[in-house]
Amino acid sequence: MRETLPDENSKKFIAVLNKKIEFGQLMNALGHMTAGIAGGSLKTHDMCFLQYQDKDGGTHPNISHFPFIVLKVDNSNKIRSVRKEAMVRNIPFSDFTSTMTLGTSQDQMDATRNTAEEELEYYGIVLFGATEELKEFTGKFSLFREGKINNAS
Repeated sequence: MRETLPDENSKKFIAVLNKKIEFGQLMNALGHMTAGIAGGSLKTHDMCFLQYQDKDGGTHPNISHFPFIVLKVDNSNKIRSVRKEAMVRNIPFSDFTSTMTLGTSQDQMDATRNTAEEELEYYGIVLFGATEELKEFTGKFSLFREGKINNAS
């Protein structure tokens, strides 16, 4: 039986990453933010996670129907601006800062609590919302492209 799915271009996930941060750290931050927005959002139904099934009956669970776009920015302040705009527009987001890389989770929460927002170094932010609205304040950013990843043999 075929499901009726919403227009896949009507909404999207957008990650905006700080290109000054080392690639491995960015991938770690992206994982944390993506888990955070999916797990912490009250809008998971709106995110339209699909259960793919292969011919052998195996399930490939919880793949988003909507696109996930990764963009890059030159610095932390641009992410800060995106975060502020998301808050004004009440758009769900999850962000990640340098204070979230220190020691234990408790150490990280303490470091963040003791750092003024204007002093935080943002690694990235992940947002979910209507495509056209997100485009209004992220449309000027470039796609994130990391060079070839070498396969060690």
